[in-house]
Amino acid sequence: MTHQHFDFAELSPKERYKLLIGSVIPRPIALVTTMGRDGRANAGPFSFFNVLTHDPAVVALGVENYDDMRFKNTARNIRETEEFTVHICDSALVDQMEICAIKFGPDVDELAEAGLETVPGLHVRTPRILAAPAALECRRLMGLEVGPAREIILGRVEGVFIREALVDPDTMYIDQVGMDAIGRLGGHLYARQRDQFEVVTKTVEEWSKARFRPSVE
Repeated sequence: MTHQHFDFAELSPKERYKLLIGSVIPRPIALVTTMGRDGRANAGPFSFFNVLTHDPAVVALGVENYDDMRFKNTARNIRETEEFTVHICDSALVDQMEICAIKFGPDVDELAEAGLETVPGLHVRTPRILAAPAALECRRLMGLEVGPAREIILGRVEGVFIREALVDPDTMYIDQVGMDAIGRLGGHLYARQRDQFEVVTKTVEEWSKARFRPSVE
């Protein structure tokens, strides 16, 4: 089996972007709400997103700002208030999430345009979208400037809201099929998480027994 090699030093940013989003799949989508110092709410989806560690609980957002290094709404609001809420998107939220992705001006309330009902946060002031199956309330831990217009924001998760029917409070297990989370693929494509299979990692002892099981004469 052969592979084609691409040297990123020889590619344009757009070419690197297309290769990355087409190969690192599926990527979870964070529908992020923030609030400015003026109390104005903002919402936008990010697919350069993931959870990094559980102790402490930390998530990362890859945020693109303007080429002249001015902050877009999400990055500016998080820098000013140090608060944001990450919502996991399910199939039912796709259309409203895409409305929040439209490049409205700073005076437009994306949540209102998308018809998303919210309530104030518990650990943060940032509004929480009620229709989302899960919402992680976060405080800014740090920002990493990785380019003139790009920043990685690390957030410490202060608490999470999960749709009641999806979680067992005794075991903390979540119904993954019921969560119905969507993932970002390349181009304009998305994926659902309903096609699942289980693989249990063996212990060293289990692996040794399976590997060195004597043959029957």
